[in-house]
Amino acid sequence: MQNKGLIKVFAILFGLVSLYQLSFTFLANDVEDAAKAYAERKVTDNDARKKAVSEKKYLDSVANKEIIDIGVAQYTYNDVRDKEMNLGLDLKGGVNAILQVSVKEVLKNLSNDSKNEAFNQALETADENQKSSNSNYLDLFFEEFETIAGETKLSDPAIFGTKSLSDKISFNEANISVKETLQKEINSSIGTAFEVLRSRIDKFGVASPNIQRIGNSGRIQIELPGAKDIERVTTLITSKAELQFWEVYSNAEVMQYLSDANSKSIALLKNTSEKEVVKEAVIKDDIDDLLGVAADSTEVDQKMLFSYLSPMQAQLSSTIGYAKVLDTATINSLLKNKEIRDLLPNELRYVKFLWDYKSFAPQQSANADDNFQSDELVALYAIKSNRNDVAPLEGDVILDASQVFSQLNKPEVSMTMNSGASKDWAKLTSDLAAQKNKFIAVVLDDNVYTAPTVNNAITGGTTSISGGSMTITEAKDIATVLKAGKLPAAARIIQIEVVGPSLGQESIDASIQSFGLAIILVLLWMILYYGKAGLFADIALVVNILFIFGILASFSAVLTLPGIAGIILTIGMSVDANVIIFERIKESLFRKKGLKQSVEEGFSIKGALSAIIDANITTLLTGIILYVFGSGPIKGFALTLMIGIATSLFTAVFISRLLIDSAVNKNSKLTFNTSISKGWFQNINVEFLKKRKIAYVISGAIIIAGIISIFSIGLKQGVDFKGGRSFVVRFDQDMNATKVAESLKDAFVTAPEVKTYGTPNQLKITTVYRIDDEGQQVDEQVQNALFTGLKPYLGNTTYQDFKPGFEKEGAGVMSYIKVEPTIADDIKTSALYAVFGSLLVVFLYILLRFRKISFSIGAVIAVFHDVLIVLSVFSICYSFMPFDMEIGQSFIAAILTVVGYSLNDTVVIFDRIREFAGIHKTWKYNEVVDKALSSTLGRTINTSLTTLLVMLAIFTFGGDSIKGFMFALIIGVAVGTYSSLFVATPIMYDTSKKEEKNK
Repeated sequence: MQNKGLIKVFAILFGLVSLYQLSFTFLANDVEDAAKAYAERKVTDNDARKKAVSEKKYLDSVANKEIIDIGVAQYTYNDVRDKEMNLGLDLKGGVNAILQVSVKEVLKNLSNDSKNEAFNQALETADENQKSSNSNYLDLFFEEFETIAGETKLSDPAIFGTKSLSDKISFNEANISVKETLQKEINSSIGTAFEVLRSRIDKFGVASPNIQRIGNSGRIQIELPGAKDIERVTTLITSKAELQFWEVYSNAEVMQYLSDANSKSIALLKNTSEKEVVKEAVIKDDIDDLLGVAADSTEVDQKMLFSYLSPMQAQLSSTIGYAKVLDTATINSLLKNKEIRDLLPNELRYVKFLWDYKSFAPQQSANADDNFQSDELVALYAIKSNRNDVAPLEGDVILDASQVFSQLNKPEVSMTMNSGASKDWAKLTSDLAAQKNKFIAVVLDDNVYTAPTVNNAITGGTTSISGGSMTITEAKDIATVLKAGKLPAAARIIQIEVVGPSLGQESIDASIQSFGLAIILVLLWMILYYGKAGLFADIALVVNILFIFGILASFSAVLTLPGIAGIILTIGMSVDANVIIFERIKESLFRKKGLKQSVEEGFSIKGALSAIIDANITTLLTGIILYVFGSGPIKGFALTLMIGIATSLFTAVFISRLLIDSAVNKNSKLTFNTSISKGWFQNINVEFLKKRKIAYVISGAIIIAGIISIFSIGLKQGVDFKGGRSFVVRFDQDMNATKVAESLKDAFVTAPEVKTYGTPNQLKITTVYRIDDEGQQVDEQVQNALFTGLKPYLGNTTYQDFKPGFEKEGAGVMSYIKVEPTIADDIKTSALYAVFGSLLVVFLYILLRFRKISFSIGAVIAVFHDVLIVLSVFSICYSFMPFDMEIGQSFIAAILTVVGYSLNDTVVIFDRIREFAGIHKTWKYNEVVDKALSSTLGRTINTSLTTLLVMLAIFTFGGDSIKGFMFALIIGVAVGTYSSLFVATPIMYDTSKKEEKNK
């Protein structure tokens, strides 16, 4: 081998750089472990929120302290943290959300809220069509408008031909031209939204936040690894920062209307389901004290508005009533009902009802109903709106905002207004102060933050937002969103994945242990099988793993569970490359060639190198296609796979060669086997092709059974493919899934899907309840419904402790996924494009490389065969297996691993068939094929066995969240090994015969 010195230098330097990059991860972990230990000492009552605060205080205190000095450079904790290897949410915990900026709202704003019938109908239809279409919103709107608008054009003065757009859209301009202008305006709005969100995220304080736009779809992806306060995150990223100041009706002014509405509601609610929990209508003594309401004699089973809303009567207040968070949707529905709105007197005609920004837990007396104890209440306000729903003071009037403390040492937000707004504010507060006992509300994103009495005019252009229970963190976040600016349109979360830190840490521990065990098993097997040569292969494998993790750390790539699957496949390919080389060397030695000549042949193009390169290129092409078309876990898998292919090729071909050449030059006796493995897989002559019909029957029977199962039983699609919400909830005792599903039936209208997840005290609860409803409040209400339904099993767990985020000592939500149907279709489509795109590219490469279409057909049919069998197994087994077997993005990553492995195996065999066909030209083709298959059998079994050892170790000792994923890989590798021998090659042979006949 030439240039050995250069390769040695490169390998040593690359290894040192990798160790240097990985050292930052270890240093950061040491500091973070010290922070956790500090929090444990500081907080003795196991309060996870207090621990998180203490932990952050510690890290903030050491953020700029020097923790390492290497002479030429010094590094603080912040420096080290920025250079550490990033872990995905499934390993570290945190939040991954995709936000959809409302293109509909942008269009409405650009049209000045046009009332044109065709325009609004096109918007509504586009809303509906987007749920089942991959097209962007503007295209859907444009198509519908063209269909229904007749001669009306988008440039009509009643739509986009407005004065504000006159410099961009001409009168009577063609629709297609207007559409281009609208796309530019939409892109600009999305760009503004992106910058506003990035400004907010930068101030959030998590390590390695990631925010990026997804094409021109109006979607923005935000990743916050390590984030624990999930409620705070979602509020921060979805807040539109629309600040308004409204006059407020007092409770006395609306009480008569509420009484009338209550009477009317009895008839409206009469026919609703009897299964609703109505005992909550009875107001308890302690709540009566809080609300100032005397207990009434309403029967428990009589439903009305006041069954859900407790009116405030005892004293004059800006609050008109209180309700449980779970009941707010019912109250909203009643108060928006036309028959109830018709009861409004003239002076209340334009009233609108808004909720307080924050719920609270009421104090309970000893004799309070257990079912009511943990329910949180939220206040309702009556806002004095007008015909156009325009606040007396609103818009971007804030020059500065900051968190301060009030005279009572309570946190609040101080705001400074511009000069024009200062005058309007002074006049508004002056007019209200003159009327006595009037209230004004500060409303941010349709949530009331404060609604105090106005006693004096407020001059000077300053005011504040305060609340009795506002925390310092909340005040800081409000100041952040106000300073960052207003979003040009609402941004709602259409997909979110939340992994609690407890589950993340468990995944890390399980992954490290299982991965370490798997590597040890592979290393031991290679030594057992190949002796000293196996030790050299082990050294190359360890170097390969070091290079992979070093590159991931250097480029700040994110390591996820699917990414680990990519590394597993890489390990398999790295071992496979050495196995191919060693088997070739053994063949040469068996033919009585010298050791040095045998090594040269083994590492040559005519030897093993051709097969290795072909196998790696096909897998690399698969990785590239997956990275281009895939999303989420598929991208993570593809990235680690591509990195692994490059490093495994280098280490297997060059590092192994250096070590073996060094041993050969020292006259070492390398036998490439041990006393145990000597003679294994030699002189094998299996007539594979004679058995192909039996194999066809077996494969055909399994596939037919699988197809019948898929069409009758179906596949268990994950929420990322069908939409919905999925919660992993841990309890303090073993649970009965069927019983829990029945308990949740009332809360979710229909029974959700409930299944044991890993241990018997852990359940996965999946529901489509209210998945089509929009708004962060909906997410809170669904979570509250889940808590209410599970309350009998939660012991003393409070709602705050139950919600996802923070470390869990007891029961609570460990992880949570929400995917709206709109994006679920997009995810599914991109996954299919990734799979079929990679198969097409591989088909073309094999055709180009082997010059025969029969090779391409054999390889692709074998891959389809493998995928169908894995799908069949998942269809048949998902109902009774003790682990999760959902079909989602992670499953697609597993299928793609199977595709890569199967192709790798098949290409190696095809390469040997092509070689034998060139050498043994007098042999019959069936003899060539059988001999080639027999000669590669040792390599095939050896590679499969080592790969399966890795997978079985991770499946057995890995975390619950990876078991279904690893099961798919195990089935796929086993089937892929079988198909390369009994499907791909026989089909290639039969197709070749037909080609010959047609000539």
